[in-house]
Amino acid sequence: MNLLRLLRPRHWLKNVFVVLALIFSRSFFAADILATALGVAAFCLMASAVYVFNDLLDAPRDRLHEVKKRRPIASGAVPVPAAWVLLCALCAGALALDVFAFRSPATAALLVGYFLINAAYSAKLKHVPLADVLILSSGFMLRMFYGALVIGTPISNWLYLTTLSMSLFMAFAKRRNELTALGKNAGKVRAVLSHYNANFLDKNMLMCLTLTNVFYALWAMHMSETEGPLFIWTAPLVMVICLRYSLRVETARFADPVDVLFGDKVLLALLGLYALSMGALLLS
Repeated sequence: MNLLRLLRPRHWLKNVFVVLALIFSRSFFAADILATALGVAAFCLMASAVYVFNDLLDAPRDRLHEVKKRRPIASGAVPVPAAWVLLCALCAGALALDVFAFRSPATAALLVGYFLINAAYSAKLKHVPLADVLILSSGFMLRMFYGALVIGTPISNWLYLTTLSMSLFMAFAKRRNELTALGKNAGKVRAVLSHYNANFLDKNMLMCLTLTNVFYALWAMHMSETEGPLFIWTAPLVMVICLRYSLRVETARFADPVDVLFGDKVLLALLGLYALSMGALLLS
């Protein structure tokens, strides 16, 4: 059970970004669906490898955090040698699955690049202002590009810009929430928080949230002109989802996207409604 907790299976939900290329390209062929499913599995393994590596490096600092001190390595529930063995097995499994499924140097390189970028984040860059936020957001972007690579489809400009601005908003929101929740101990628990202030984070959250809605609305307008008039009506729903997420970030104790999502039934319902609406439009 502790080894499973170390993998953070709840956070595999973030790998839904691997599926975006399949959905928005409307490439619902059996081969593409299978390739995307295998891609999600490979990314789940590599993402868990990143979490294990991060927890290995962060264990001393995590013991000072009111929530993170309960992580398996920080609490002593999983021995360090066992965690290193698990880390190697996850990396090997992710690459083996990728090579077996796709035989593509590009997809394998992207998986390795994802691990190396996040390893650099865990080792050093999480303490560098702005670099930490950019790397957090890059994880969502790399997932999206990986999903496009495995089915051989390009990413639309609007999807790229919407995902970029949304991922930056979530990264800034995570830092803003940590700064508020940790108070005077913020810099001790996460060193980079000593470089941020609430005013800076609020302004950039607002900018990225605005851009997310603008870029999505422009995509919806394009789809309404080329595919059918109903796509534009998903834009107000996306605005409401963004507003609800922003509200939860301001009131939740800690603002990891997965924790915010699972902690709010209203947000889950809104996302479910969006998924049903978009599915009906894309399949029509």
